Amino acid sequence: MSVTATASPDSPTAIAEEIPATGPRVKALREAGGLSLRDLAERSGVSAPMLSQVERGETSPTLSVAAKIAAGLDLTLSQLLRLDESSHAVVSREGKRRRYSHGGHTFEELTPPLPGQRADVSLHVLKPESATGGAGDPPIHEPGSRETAVVVVGELTLVIDGARHELGTGDSVTFDADLPHHFENHGAEETHFLAVVAAGLRRS
Repeated sequence: MSVTATASPDSPTAIAEEIPATGPRVKALREAGGLSLRDLAERSGVSAPMLSQVERGETSPTLSVAAKIAAGLDLTLSQLLRLDESSHAVVSREGKRRRYSHGGHTFEELTPPLPGQRADVSLHVLKPESATGGAGDPPIHEPGSRETAVVVVGELTLVIDGARHELGTGDSVTFDADLPHHFENHGAEETHFLAVVAAGLRRS
């Protein structure tokens, strides 16, 4: 009786079977990171012409080349090939998310840390007469980042680049998040708001 062996997800055979489909993913990750072909070539040690051929599906990278490309994208080989992702949906459960607190400001990350992710969603709670921007709070975001804040309940003031914007329940504001900014709550009740930050967007 013959037995057919099944390759494990991390075996060279399984990885080799996935490599031909990486071209579009490499291009999407490179562009999401704001990298040119030349940038990725310098970071990975793989020539720009070779990277171009891989992205267009004209050639399949060897394991060593794929590993170099992954390193240039700040990913592991498994992450690049999605061998460590069991599904196309990742559920973030209440009580199990990353949570931070400083003074009267508490926030939690609603989006899990995924490779190549260029947007983050967080839920913030500000106690009365409290503000964000203290020690332990997120730093000013990378150049080109844009943020949208939505007030779920309460009163909120956005202070950005010296200007003040007053918001109430249901209001939203979108701004360049790489500028100095913070939020304040001068109301009598807690303020709850959502913040969505998209990284590395180019301003038109």
